[in-house]
Amino acid sequence: MRPTSTLGDLLDPLTIEGELYELLEDGAVRCYACGHRCLIREGRRGICQVRFNQNGRLRVPWGYVGALQCDPTEKKPFFHLYPGSDTLTFGMLGCDFHCGYCQNWVTSQAMRDPAADISAAGLREISARELVKYGLSVGAKAIGSSYNEPLITSEWSVEVFKEAQAEGLTCLYISNGNTTPEVLDFLKPYVTGYKIDLKSMQDKQYRRLGGVRQHVLDSLENVYEMGFWLEVVTLVIPGFNDSTEELMDAANFIASISPDIPWHVTAFHQDYKMTDPDNTSARTLVRAAEIGLEAGLHFVYAGNLPGKVETYENTYCPTCRTCLIERVGYVILAYHLTDTGSCPSCGGQIPGVWPTNARTVRKGSVEDLSLRRPRPVR
Repeated sequence: MRPTSTLGDLLDPLTIEGELYELLEDGAVRCYACGHRCLIREGRRGICQVRFNQNGRLRVPWGYVGALQCDPTEKKPFFHLYPGSDTLTFGMLGCDFHCGYCQNWVTSQAMRDPAADISAAGLREISARELVKYGLSVGAKAIGSSYNEPLITSEWSVEVFKEAQAEGLTCLYISNGNTTPEVLDFLKPYVTGYKIDLKSMQDKQYRRLGGVRQHVLDSLENVYEMGFWLEVVTLVIPGFNDSTEELMDAANFIASISPDIPWHVTAFHQDYKMTDPDNTSARTLVRAAEIGLEAGLHFVYAGNLPGKVETYENTYCPTCRTCLIERVGYVILAYHLTDTGSCPSCGGQIPGVWPTNARTVRKGSVEDLSLRRPRPVR
């Protein structure tokens, strides 16, 4: 009887030699796709489990997707980047963190958690060109890497983004922010929007998730200073990171980089291994959003609970407080920015990546809430 194939047996052939590494002595390599900077000896794998050393060369994921669908761009979430548009979103397998509450654990924890071996059923070999064709066929304005940690599959993402740029698509990263300067330099020619999760302001909490707080704080500064369009998300988890002090620390840190960085405070729901905390209430999200404004941030959004978070789904001019974009969930109810991305009342420029023709923004009503949702791509 032939031995049963493992997930690694399926994934390892879907690799090429990577670019984000250096050769060391004795056949070892140093990977710098993420902040772990793994030293990987011959025959061993990095922390992510999908980058490995074969004969003194680093092999990296290539030529497949583990998840693929067309999402509202607001779901990423990007609120200051082509409102009302769609983003073709692809992911591979593996992650450099092991968050116990991960909503995408089937793809992210592959090769680490045996329960995630079911991810093999979703594997699809595909070329970069085919991915871009899918995006064009569904009318996407952008293409983004998500569902697992894109940093560890950056070589493949860039291959896709090269094709996407040639067709006029905007390229996005939806990431935990465990970057390195080298990988950001690698991505910068292709990536316009970069979303980073700021999971906690406590290093001990980051260590529980497999990360280091300072790496992410450094990444926030670097991503902004390099000119990516940056939006930041904090999943507010009761008992984990929801104290007033910690939320204020997070807001103050973001504001110290720039008060114009949008901060999304979103609702936790019980998932994967984290089933003890209560789901986040709308009241808690509103409190978090108020803290963000108190810290001086201009654009603070409460997410995941559409219609329940007062006015914190909307965009307001920080100068005159005119409502510029009214939202419910992923639906744009009203859009009042000018074609140049400025406030029609006071003329103030609103930071973001805006359409050059405001009339092209897709708008809807509350009744469209159930229709504005992810669409599988087959």
